Amino acid sequence: MDSPLRSFASLYSTTFLMVLAAGLLTTYLGLSLTNMDVPQIWIGGMMSAYYIGLVCGSKVGHKLIAQVGHIRAFVACAGIVTASALGHALIDNLTVWLILRLVVGMGMMCQYMVLESWLNEQSETNQRGTVFASYMIVSYLGLMAGQGAISLYPELGIEPLLLIAICFALCIVPISITRRIHPEPLTPAPLKMGHFWQRAPQALSTIALGSMIVGCFYGLAPSYATAKGIDPEHVAMYMSCTILAGLLAQWPMGKLSDIISRSLLIRINCTLLGILVLIITLVPFHTVYSLILTSLFGILAFTLYPLATALANSRVEQHERVGLSATILVTFGIGASIGPLIASGLMQVMGDQMLYGFMAICSFTLLARLIWVNQRQKAEQHSKGDYVMAGGDLVSSPLAASLDPRVNVEMVNEQMIFPAQDAFDRLDEPLDDGSEDDEQPDYDSAYAHDDEDTADIDLEDVDNEIRRR
Repeated sequence: MDSPLRSFASLYSTTFLMVLAAGLLTTYLGLSLTNMDVPQIWIGGMMSAYYIGLVCGSKVGHKLIAQVGHIRAFVACAGIVTASALGHALIDNLTVWLILRLVVGMGMMCQYMVLESWLNEQSETNQRGTVFASYMIVSYLGLMAGQGAISLYPELGIEPLLLIAICFALCIVPISITRRIHPEPLTPAPLKMGHFWQRAPQALSTIALGSMIVGCFYGLAPSYATAKGIDPEHVAMYMSCTILAGLLAQWPMGKLSDIISRSLLIRINCTLLGILVLIITLVPFHTVYSLILTSLFGILAFTLYPLATALANSRVEQHERVGLSATILVTFGIGASIGPLIASGLMQVMGDQMLYGFMAICSFTLLARLIWVNQRQKAEQHSKGDYVMAGGDLVSSPLAASLDPRVNVEMVNEQMIFPAQDAFDRLDEPLDDGSEDDEQPDYDSAYAHDDEDTADIDLEDVDNEIRRR
């Protein structure tokens, strides 16, 4: 059996080029808007528009892939994304940039859906974990390469946009000439957000607030680092250290989640993250120390989502996981679009340090929410555990029969007043066996049944006798 890297080399190559271009575009826009001295709210709006596009693109992507197939949908969206990226070089209007950012988000969501559905369908059961782990590693490497590429163009001219367009165009080639079997069309995924929020409130709360933190970092960290006096070359290093730390933490955190309860691990992670970003907010910026702190940030912030996703999937049945994935996607997109808007507004009013100040607010709010939900769930479990099903008087008494609507009440009353001849009737009858103790009841004889008499019992006669009474 071929290794996943060899079997899906074309899809992984496409993923690497696509994510490299996306990461480079995000950093380029953040740095360009900062150099243009636009208000911080515009920078946050650009990042929010991208995540709103991701949410909208999930619905559009389903319909497009179902109508024209995976490869055609991918090629069409890649062309639209390439044209949108080049559009930033033609027009300097911020409103147009906002629309272009929305279109890029929609197109890239369709591309992600093509790749992930393809990998999910054609990977063997015993290799699926390795396939998707490799997919995530390639994605992280693409993000890091995109951050490094910005250091090649410190002037932030048109060259980065040309490189972005080249990568978006080249990502079509591997998937277009792949020899892998074309996957089946996507099936609609029902969106029942209320149902899944009730089933997995801790997991979805973590995704909602954790996506605010991640969205703020990707969108506003380049602007924050530039405002602190870091040149574009070192901004790339700042971003790359964070992403690399998040990549290296995925496997150890996954192993740790198999040992420690995931809900407890998320609370610990959230507590440490809140303390860390509060330190970054209050301590004066230092170039060397900032790299260490941002690496720790990457370890804690980038592992919240996979931990929450694993926790959510453990709370639902197998047939519900497609709908859960759609709910997770929408929740993440909404959180990631709201977070940069709020953080950029705070940065504009109170200073650049409020980027991590807002992250601290999100972390401690999430921690309070998780503790409250956990205590409520424990109380509900305790309440359910105290209630034990037991046979009460009405269950064990003959009067219970009168509560059954299928039973004739008159028959029950008649049976209660005139019981049939049974063992206790026989106790009142004298035993005519010629002994001196004929007048005394013999309990052993009363409860003894002769085998021949038992064999002669006719069930039909018994039923007729019951009906007669």
